[in-house]
Amino acid sequence: MAIGKEQLQFYQQTLDVTRKQISDLNRQIEEELARVKERLAELQNAKNAAKQIYDGACRILGIENDLEKEDETPSE
Repeated sequence: MAIGKEQLQFYQQTLDVTRKQISDLNRQIEEELARVKERLAELQNAKNAAKQIYDGACRILGIENDLEKEDETPSE
């Protein structure tokens, strides 16, 4: 089936527009992933700092750090 010049231009324009949309979406996905990874790192650092404080308090009180046991338990 042969297509006319107008149809050819239409489909070529469709390819160009959708290629740009896909490229833009890929860029947005990468930017969002970078933000999420940065936020996760911040949260992990805050968690580690809180765990150090908790561990210090346990040592001062002379009690066992129950959070260490939770960290050693394999996740399901």
